[in-house]
Amino acid sequence: MRALLGVVLFLGTFVACQSGAQDAGFEKQYQDAQRALAEGKIDEAQHAYENLRDANPGIAEIHANLGLIYFEQRKFDAAIPELRRALQLKPGLSNSAALLAMSLSELGRYEEALPGLEKGFRSTDPQIKRMCGLQLERVYTGLKRDNKAVDVAMDMNRLYPDDPEVLYHNGKIFGNYAFLTMRKLVEVAPNSIWRHQALAEAAESQQSFATAIAEYHQVLRMNPDQPGIHYRLGRTLLARAHQSNSSDDLAEAEKEFEQELKLDPKNGNAAYEIGLSRQNAGQFAEAQQIFEQVLEFHPDFEEAQLGLASVLTSQGKPQEALPHLQKAIALNGENEVSWYRLSQVERSLGNSAEAQQALAKFKVLHDRKMNEEGAGRRFVSDQGEVTPQSLGADAPQ
Repeated sequence: MRALLGVVLFLGTFVACQSGAQDAGFEKQYQDAQRALAEGKIDEAQHAYENLRDANPGIAEIHANLGLIYFEQRKFDAAIPELRRALQLKPGLSNSAALLAMSLSELGRYEEALPGLEKGFRSTDPQIKRMCGLQLERVYTGLKRDNKAVDVAMDMNRLYPDDPEVLYHNGKIFGNYAFLTMRKLVEVAPNSIWRHQALAEAAESQQSFATAIAEYHQVLRMNPDQPGIHYRLGRTLLARAHQSNSSDDLAEAEKEFEQELKLDPKNGNAAYEIGLSRQNAGQFAEAQQIFEQVLEFHPDFEEAQLGLASVLTSQGKPQEALPHLQKAIALNGENEVSWYRLSQVERSLGNSAEAQQALAKFKVLHDRKMNEEGAGRRFVSDQGEVTPQSLGADAPQ
């Protein structure tokens, strides 16, 4: 109700200005109805407006306000005739036209609702525009005009980037469109390389590693040089190795990353994974060389900056490690690993104040992460495109 109260008060002021033609009884009755509405006494306001409508059927704003009350009560069947009557009496009530379209949409009358919602989405009233946008997504989806629904969702993302309700509904729109696109892929090319790649990626995301590996191998049988497939296969093997502690999978993963580099020598992700393998094995000089090569082509690769800083530190070169940690933090100041490693490097360089500041920042980020995970607000099903650098065993918990 509060969201549209401004509409009600505007209409109320307008009618009050017209009341010179009405008697004092009407004026008091109307003020009582407006007061009840402003105080949130919705049932009392409804009753008062119904009496006003019955006694004064020719005043558009009374029908408009009563239609709004029914809309807020989700009595859409009752709202529609009141809003239609208001617009018959005064076609210029644009907010009532938008409410009528939204009421029709709520009842599944999408074709009738569409013109009004499209016009409402062009409104200069931000609340009307937002509500019409959400309903327009629903209508286009209901009418199977999925391209249009996506277009509106993109506009809504731009207009309301931090609105939780908008983000929720847009996520459903984009997810539905992705599903329909993949279903179309199955229909038009059931045996294509792209279908097998889609199946592999879906299985990988669901941690169905055996299925994903089989599908990636099918892609490679169809095209041994398909870009990115050896890398994705390596990542899947790596994920399975971490789950089952399989050294065989680790070895196979590294072979796939090496194969990807043969096809694409500038593939920073594949090179990084090999460098991380060397880092974890304590082969610091070799890992350093690989990370430096990655950063030559990809200087903004945060995890590679962290990896290089780590192996330099392990080789007793904290002064050389420092600028790489600073670069990683410049790229992403919310990574707890960067701040913890920075505290270690600053301490080894004798910079006590800087070390304490970095450690304090680490503790803030680490505590926040632990609280989010404990509250169930952090959902991590995939580590991203590369394996991230991690805190060492000596890090405070």
